[in-house]
Amino acid sequence: MPRIYYRVETYLYVWYCSYIMLQSHAFIHTRREAPKDEPSVNAQLLARGGYIDKLTSGVYTLLPLGLSVLSNIARIIREEMNAIGGVELLLPALHPKELWEETKRWDSVDDLYKLTDRQQREFALGATHEEVITDIIRKRSFSYKDMPFALYQIQTKFRDELRAKSGLLRGREFLMKDLYSFHADEEDRKKYYEKAKKAYGKIFKRCGLSVVVAEAGGGSFSKEISHEFQTPTEAGEDTVIWCTKCGFAQNTELAQARGGEKCPVCGNVLAEIKSIEVGNIFTLGTKFSSAMGAYFTDRSGSDTPMVMGCYGIGLGRVMGAVVETNHDDRGIIWPRELAPFAVHIVPLGGKEKKSSARVAKAAQVLYAECLKNGIGVLYDDRDASPGQKFADADLIGATWRMVVSEKTLAQKGCVEIKRRDNTKTKLVSIKNVGKLL
Repeated sequence: MPRIYYRVETYLYVWYCSYIMLQSHAFIHTRREAPKDEPSVNAQLLARGGYIDKLTSGVYTLLPLGLSVLSNIARIIREEMNAIGGVELLLPALHPKELWEETKRWDSVDDLYKLTDRQQREFALGATHEEVITDIIRKRSFSYKDMPFALYQIQTKFRDELRAKSGLLRGREFLMKDLYSFHADEEDRKKYYEKAKKAYGKIFKRCGLSVVVAEAGGGSFSKEISHEFQTPTEAGEDTVIWCTKCGFAQNTELAQARGGEKCPVCGNVLAEIKSIEVGNIFTLGTKFSSAMGAYFTDRSGSDTPMVMGCYGIGLGRVMGAVVETNHDDRGIIWPRELAPFAVHIVPLGGKEKKSSARVAKAAQVLYAECLKNGIGVLYDDRDASPGQKFADADLIGATWRMVVSEKTLAQKGCVEIKRRDNTKTKLVSIKNVGKLL
């Protein structure tokens, strides 16, 4: 019994610390100047705001703030993948050469990181996981009654990228969600494909991204048409042909038409836009199941290769795309569900000790009120100037900034609040803060 109590107490302590954080102890180190070797907006603002640290080209450390945002993205993805029947697992990142030889991709995939151990066995660091997931399935027995099912993971990927650039948008080591679905026939696979497409729309909407669903080629995964989820922005490396009227869109690497020409579906004039690919879905068919022997027993009792689909989202890319499309000249503007903190409390103490004490006490009451309402809070307890506190608050980009000062307290014990995406401020009673958010 005491051990159970200790575990519960520890859990509550961790939960408490995740919701209230003193800025002086939060390992948040902001920078006035952007790194000279980072031309992209997302890398500049994330580095300046204390979200990431560059280790080498295409490889970044997620600092506490960055990990918090990425965890929020992962939470949204998990919720929507679970809602369409996805079951989470975690696959190895180290893959034996023999698996990739079975599908003849060991020599054809040119961005694999390959290594040899001390026993002269060859491996690859996981760039993608079709071989590994198929190996798991073929070791088990399935009948048509078990179909369909879907498995997904959120795992680190490694790709020998020759042009690692644009911060989190094109890296050598990155986090990805990949879901694999298994079906008895192509008709069932198509139904799930559409279900996954709708789930992706929900994910990106919750992450604050508008996306265009564009047709594209299947690359090394499939000969069939795939779909990319593209976020329009001038910072993007992709170019998409898009009809703003009916939604028809194609990646220009596949498109027959060009911008300014008529849409083949509705006749509207096509636009040509720059964009960032934040997710994609593929038809795998029986390519991997046939090559590796992943079968199920059909209604007639025959062994039949499973029909597969693959669905990927780059979490770091989502984070980078959000910054590229949600910022101003002062810093990042996080969507509500992604912000590392909902509230950033900025107390401005006066020169006199009594004044500072009154402000500090009121600020403590404010964050206690936020805690009571389950609101994540960053408390700026630093001995810094108002200008520095305001600049850092804008750079970090929490949803709400709340200023406590002698001036606000003189207005019937109020706090000045402002949404990060709005220039207007208003005074609100501390007791009513929880009702407002």
